[in-house]
Amino acid sequence: MPEGLSLSELHDVLQEVMGWTDSHLHHFQWRGKRFGVPDPELDWDQVIDEDMVTLKKLGLSVKARLKYLYDFGDGWEHVLTVEQVLAAGERQTPVCLKGARSCPPEDCGVVWGYANLLNILQDPTHKEYAEWKAWLPEDFDPERFDLAEVNRALSLRRWNMAPLSQKGRKKTD
Repeated sequence: MPEGLSLSELHDVLQEVMGWTDSHLHHFQWRGKRFGVPDPELDWDQVIDEDMVTLKKLGLSVKARLKYLYDFGDGWEHVLTVEQVLAAGERQTPVCLKGARSCPPEDCGVVWGYANLLNILQDPTHKEYAEWKAWLPEDFDPERFDLAEVNRALSLRRWNMAPLSQKGRKKTD
């Protein structure tokens, strides 16, 4: 990841890589602080605006671990490990180095819910098989991961790595 990437943009990268649709709340945790989209009506503790913090500003070094939580209901917890720090300079595009299997579909439940879904999909005689097949995208394949497709999608995005003072808030629907 380029050091000028904001945490908001890192969230966008993760959504792209995972194949999710940014349908749920999320936050990052680093050194006891939470970073996300502040909402005074929902936050019971301080959340630092993720649009105003870059990877460089966090001071991440190689082997540092940043926590990312997506979908507070299902609780998809990720630990992101810094493998290399790219210095500022020419425009850089985030890149996925490797991956395996399809990501869990949105709203399939926590880890055990996804495991249950995978078991159901292996048994066409299961009483919930037809219901899940109808709910899932038609082309869902739990074994599919296309690294080239993910990196193509990342390369097509316009990453706003301008100085933070020039960045605007992310638009919401």
